[in-house]
Amino acid sequence: MKKLQGAHLRKPVTPDLLMTPSDQGDVDLDVDFAADRGNWTGKLDFLLSCIGYCVGLGNVWRFPYRAYTNGGGAFLVPYFLMLAICGIPLFFLELSLGQFSSLGPLAVWKISPLFKGAGAAMLLIVGLVAIYYNMIIAYVLFYLFASLTSDLPWEHCGNWWNTELCLEHRGSKDGNGALPLNLTCTVSPSEEYWSRYVLHIQGSQGIGSPGEIRWNLCLCLLLAWVIVFLCILKGVKSSGKVVYFTATFPYLILLMLLVRGVTLPGAWKGIQFYLTPQFHHLLSSKVWIEAALQIFYSLGVGFGGLLTFASYNTFHQNIYRDTFIVTLGNAITSILAGFAIFSVLGYMSQELGVPVDQVAKAGPGLAFVVYPQAMTMLPLSPFWSFLFFFMLLTLGLDSQFAFLETIVTAVTDEFPYYLRPKKVVFSGLICVAMYLMGLILTTDGGMYWLVLLDDYSASFGLMVVVITTCLAVTRVYGIQRFCRDIHMMLGFKPGLYFRACWLFLSPATLLALLVYSIVKYQPSEYGSYRFPPWAELLGILMGLLSCLMIPAGMLVAVLREEGSFWERLQQASRPAMDWGPSLEENRTGMYVATLAGSQSPKPLMVHMRKYGGITSFENTAIEVDREIAEEEESMMGKR
Repeated sequence: MKKLQGAHLRKPVTPDLLMTPSDQGDVDLDVDFAADRGNWTGKLDFLLSCIGYCVGLGNVWRFPYRAYTNGGGAFLVPYFLMLAICGIPLFFLELSLGQFSSLGPLAVWKISPLFKGAGAAMLLIVGLVAIYYNMIIAYVLFYLFASLTSDLPWEHCGNWWNTELCLEHRGSKDGNGALPLNLTCTVSPSEEYWSRYVLHIQGSQGIGSPGEIRWNLCLCLLLAWVIVFLCILKGVKSSGKVVYFTATFPYLILLMLLVRGVTLPGAWKGIQFYLTPQFHHLLSSKVWIEAALQIFYSLGVGFGGLLTFASYNTFHQNIYRDTFIVTLGNAITSILAGFAIFSVLGYMSQELGVPVDQVAKAGPGLAFVVYPQAMTMLPLSPFWSFLFFFMLLTLGLDSQFAFLETIVTAVTDEFPYYLRPKKVVFSGLICVAMYLMGLILTTDGGMYWLVLLDDYSASFGLMVVVITTCLAVTRVYGIQRFCRDIHMMLGFKPGLYFRACWLFLSPATLLALLVYSIVKYQPSEYGSYRFPPWAELLGILMGLLSCLMIPAGMLVAVLREEGSFWERLQQASRPAMDWGPSLEENRTGMYVATLAGSQSPKPLMVHMRKYGGITSFENTAIEVDREIAEEEESMMGKR
């Protein structure tokens, strides 16, 4: 009997005032969202949006190259370890913040107004990334339209944009196979098509003289922004439906490219080059840093997209399960993309009679030069080229949806009464403004500006933002309170693994990344072009601006309070009185009746903010738990 009582006491019955809807049994959750703000209209909208956001262009053109240059199959060891230490915990933290508050990256800092500058820094970073990311989508559209022909335009030399150095890189055959080509001092048709026709980079003398606008690229960029605007026209209600196609169709194309690739002669040569373990690389710190960087940027932590998507969930959405589905699915997709890419590169190296490492590249060089060249060697080359670029288009659009939705949501949550009824107009104005700012990327020297934005807009500034967010939530707001909030949503508290990562492992890893990026700093370059000092300074200032927004936000928050400096600092670091779940029925425990217009004899959040913050809340919560346990024991004694 005592054993039964003890088991029962370990799970005390909570009074109705402190119960969450999940504790009360099956209830109708159809009204579990702020109707005027919007919400996901289907059960899979959120999950597919997160998958589409995380699985992007980097999975195709960055992970495979990083893997083979950092130990091949051995790279998977630090990759999955960094996923466990850094990726999964930070992913879950950002989703939890968004879902608990139903607020965007700016308004969510009601949790601790002192750090609202981190939200502003997020918006600056995501705004800069959105400008150049859509230019990459414009390049993809350009190649997509160019593939609608019987002969790919980058297949042969002899066009007006080709030079005397152009050589069709096709190995000649002898009795034993391909004769190796001497590629020294020659340029492939695909490379000249990319640099001299698409970019027309010969019309620019450098980043300081961008040259004329390329009107074909200008129109492709316009089309890219029109597509993005139409897809986010009604917020998550429209983009949530689009991702049913854009998040799933790339997997079908990737599977087709994988099957086609592994059936090509020489495919195993490329796959072996991609995955052969070189365990001695694990002794190098660079490999571990590269793995952490790949995880960090691939999952999109710190850009605000995850937080924004989660803010449209119902309060009890199982984001714990979704975290593992998305993060592990992202990792598996990267590995599969490597098979699809390197199987084709193996075939290409056999056809040319050169080693795989001479044809393997990363980034735009892979997407717009090497892989298009490989497509020309296949039967039905326009068909495979169209599929490849259509896959890149759908991969890129999902991420761009998230970037724009993050900006729109953050600003409308700050000014809901003015902007929320006019969200469509506001979204359109954002798209127009970013299109105009991106026009410099369509000039002859636009690629130089794109490289500068790519190198600095989301580099060390993004790491500082994520470190600040992690420390603000776990150290200032309090790890116990944050875990209690998650328990209110999901019915359980995060275990030791998540707590250890949030408190120590994740911030330490990010700090190591930040120090490494500063110590190993290298000036930007594009091919043989070296950026001038003023451009480097501009890039560094771009990264520093996002960092400086954090102390600037702290200064504003402190000045808004009253009292001595220490009192102002304490008040600014405490949660706002209306912090908590957005709907009254979800505000239990310390959050009961703290919304405007609510009635309560003991609004615990007001008490906490007024009389001592964290300690006061913890003492109050402990007293509530003790009273519940005593009442439970008394009831059992009577029975």
